[in-house]
Amino acid sequence: MDALFLKLIVAFPLLAAAILLLSAGRMPARATCVIGAGSVGLSALMAARVATHATSPASLHVPLWSWMRVEGFSTRIAFTLDPLSLVMMLVVTFVGFLILLYACGYMRDDPDIARFFGYMTLFVAAMLVLVFSSDLLSLYIGWEGVGICSYLLIGFWHIDSANVAAARKAFIVTRIGDAAMLCGLLLLATRAGTLEIAPLLAAPPASATAAFLLLGGAVAKSAQAPLQTWLPDAMAGPTPVSALIHAATMVTAGVYLIARLHPLFAAVPAAMATVALIGLVTLLLAAGSALVQTDIKRILAYSTMSQIGYMFLALGAGAWQAAIFHLVTHAVFKALLFMAAGAVILRVHHRQDIYQMGGLARAMPGVFAAFLAGAAALAGLPLLTAGFYSKEMILQGAWHANPLLWAGALLGALATAVYIFRCIFIVFFGPRHTDPTGRTGATMALPLLCLGILALVGGWIDMPDAIAPVHLLSRLLSPLFGAPTAEGPSWLLWTGSLVPLAGVGLAWLLWRPRIRAFTPPEDAVARLARTGWGFDTLYDTLVVRPFVALGRLNQTDICDRLSDATAATARAGGRMLGRMQSGQVRRYAGWIAAGTIAALCLGAWP
Repeated sequence: MDALFLKLIVAFPLLAAAILLLSAGRMPARATCVIGAGSVGLSALMAARVATHATSPASLHVPLWSWMRVEGFSTRIAFTLDPLSLVMMLVVTFVGFLILLYACGYMRDDPDIARFFGYMTLFVAAMLVLVFSSDLLSLYIGWEGVGICSYLLIGFWHIDSANVAAARKAFIVTRIGDAAMLCGLLLLATRAGTLEIAPLLAAPPASATAAFLLLGGAVAKSAQAPLQTWLPDAMAGPTPVSALIHAATMVTAGVYLIARLHPLFAAVPAAMATVALIGLVTLLLAAGSALVQTDIKRILAYSTMSQIGYMFLALGAGAWQAAIFHLVTHAVFKALLFMAAGAVILRVHHRQDIYQMGGLARAMPGVFAAFLAGAAALAGLPLLTAGFYSKEMILQGAWHANPLLWAGALLGALATAVYIFRCIFIVFFGPRHTDPTGRTGATMALPLLCLGILALVGGWIDMPDAIAPVHLLSRLLSPLFGAPTAEGPSWLLWTGSLVPLAGVGLAWLLWRPRIRAFTPPEDAVARLARTGWGFDTLYDTLVVRPFVALGRLNQTDICDRLSDATAATARAGGRMLGRMQSGQVRRYAGWIAAGTIAALCLGAWP
């Protein structure tokens, strides 16, 4: 029965996507919302049933069909449920359902609501295929599926050329990583003779090249340096898209890939060190950019890059359980933050500049409470929030791997608390610059309430022994990853608890409510950080402009000219041969006679 439920978890959103896209917008908006959100809700119910009844998740394997079979290599489409895919299944379906329920209120007046929900449900289905795949080739199908859906969703409002450019940028940058990942898969297939995940994990080939190629795919999909530039521009899509891409699905795919293939990476110490270094660099760069952003959604976008950097750092340090724990808590509080930000944006006439807001705490207390809960979890305020427990586990793992990693992660935690409470103090306190209108509907408020509660108490599934000996998630994942990293001295816990509080205090000193209006910093460093530390300018100079210049030089397209020359030669030959077909019998007889004479001469030639 669990095997059937596993198929239905994927089938429900896939079927909904087919119905909604084939309806071509002729379906009423209410029916569209019921089918879109309801299908993922049914998947969430099935996921809950599987999670509560699966006595041994590692033994659940569901073959679907054989894909290809050639000499020395075969692959098939099959689903596998193990502790890691179980956790990801619950995150994708439950958080995805709450986001789609929220979207019913957020997108209710959009004329293309059917297309929107069609893309969103297809996105969820593709992510579930990625999570459940027992073969790396079928995992790659889900990997590419979330990529194409992200392109469609980021550019959903395609009338604005800026949105189309953002979608195209995301597609191209992630394709770089996808090409590297495909090369890594082909290399693994030649080395190991299979792409089945279980045999690869049982005897991982010590291939540094394959590990680094797969890391390239993970870096691009999870928006880590140096391929992180697409994520801030992805804010061009509707806010529910930002919540789905940045919370429970696409950006976590790279983390999931490394965790899924952890023995392959663990066999290559250089790859592990690179993963940790990439995570540390990204979390600090992104936190620095978030400190000076003026767009509320871009603040959260850079925050996503930074928090994914924490997960990469944990993976590189070998703290596998900590990375997955933070993935779970981040999915909750980041979805909450994006949806609360979307509620604010709707009620302040679609303004996104935080300096045009201010004083909104009294006007929308429910939204403020939700945003505050998400911000507290993001900052990792001690004891009260889920983010504290997952981030603390990462800090413990980083300390055991390398104290420098711990120090960098601690600096990132300080910056995180500063930039998110800067956002709170500017948006919700101080003088009001825009009067909000309307109310936040029930379909938007209910997901905010559910995620707000989870952002506060969700971390209780795994806590340090000094607080409470509860290790539910670590115990669930231990058959796959082994025993978690031992906890360090007690002063590590105290330090990790005090640093976020210091960040909140620093934010209060710098941006506490005051009568005069705040103004964004305009010094050279702030401008550089606001533009993402110049990565776009660098790539534009080194790659984009030379490519465009080459295209202008080759406007006539030499390859096309060669093809045109071949076609022209064929046409000329045809015209010449056509002249021989004159219709005159005397000429035909002459050619026959000439051919006969030539044949006799060749036959008589000694």
